[in-house]
Amino acid sequence: MPGEGGKTDMERIGLFSEMEYITVGDKYVSPFNRPFNEAASKNRQMLPGGSKEMSSLQAGYFDSQFTRIFEGEGYVNLNQVRRRYMMAESKKNLGKAFIPSSGEKKPSGLGSYYGTVGGPVPFFSAQLRPRDKYKPPGKNLYTNPGKKGTGYGYANVTIGKQLSHSSDLYDAAKLNYKKDNEEHHRLLKGSPFKLNLHPKDYFDSNPYFLETPLPPIKREEKKENLLKPFKPSSPGKKAGGMKAGTFEPYPSHSADPYVVKVGKVIPGKGEKVFHPPNGPKSRPMESIMALNVKRALNVKNYKTASADTLGKQLVF
Repeated sequence: MPGEGGKTDMERIGLFSEMEYITVGDKYVSPFNRPFNEAASKNRQMLPGGSKEMSSLQAGYFDSQFTRIFEGEGYVNLNQVRRRYMMAESKKNLGKAFIPSSGEKKPSGLGSYYGTVGGPVPFFSAQLRPRDKYKPPGKNLYTNPGKKGTGYGYANVTIGKQLSHSSDLYDAAKLNYKKDNEEHHRLLKGSPFKLNLHPKDYFDSNPYFLETPLPPIKREEKKENLLKPFKPSSPGKKAGGMKAGTFEPYPSHSADPYVVKVGKVIPGKGEKVFHPPNGPKSRPMESIMALNVKRALNVKNYKTASADTLGKQLVF
C-alpha cells in the first residue's frame, strides 16, 4: 500500500522485492509431536558403558591389575637391621658399661650435702672465721673552741691573720689614664697624616646640590564645593492611567507607513526545484550461521535433506 509521500512499503523498508516463503504448501506439524533429534534414534549409537565409582575392588581403578612400584626387591626386617646397628655400636666400647655400686642417695633436707658427689663446701660453711683482736682507734684532735662571729665585720675570726689596711685614691684609674695619654702625645711628632685622595661614594658630597635656587612650591588651591543636595519640591507622583507619575509627558502617537509584504515566489513550469538525493537505506542483516543454513537447505532439497547431509555441508 502506498504510504506517506507516495512511496510503497517495499521502498520504505529498502528491499527490491518481497522475501520468499520456504514452507509454502507444507503440512502442519505440531511442535509437541516433532522429534527433537531424529538422527539419535537411527543407526548404531556410542555406548560409554557407565561411570565407575572408587572402591576397594580393582574395578574402581583405571588399570585392570594392581602393579607394584618395586618388583623383585628383597624383604627387609627392620628389627634385624636395628640389632645389627646396636652390635656395631657396642664394639666401639673400650670397657664394660659403668654400673654404680649402690643406688642413688636422696637429699635429706634443704642445705644438706647428704647424697652429693663432692660433699660439703667449706666456703659455704656457717662457722665463723678466726679474727684478730680489736684495736680501738686513737683519740680525736683536740682544738680550741670556734670563735664566735660570721667573719663579716668581725676581726680575728678567720684562720689566717687579719689583713692590714692600705689607703687607695678615689680616682686612681682616671689619673693613671690621664698620665698615659699625656705621655703618648709627648712622643708624637707633627700632626697626623691626612690623604686628600680618599675615595668617596659620589663625585660631590651632596649629589642633590644645585647652583640655582629652586622655584617656589606651587600649592593647589582647594575649590569650594557649591553643590547642594537635591531636594524635590513636592513628593513623588504615583503612576496612573494618564501617566502623571513620569518625568516627561506621554509621547505623541506617530503613524506607521503602510508597507506591502512580499509573498512566496512560486517557480514557473520551466524552472526545476532542487531536491537532495535520498541517503543510504538500511536493511536487515543476517548472521553467518543463517546464511550457511540457507545455502545448505534451499527450496529444492528441503524435503529430501537429512541431518547427516546437512552436517557435512554446514561449515562454520
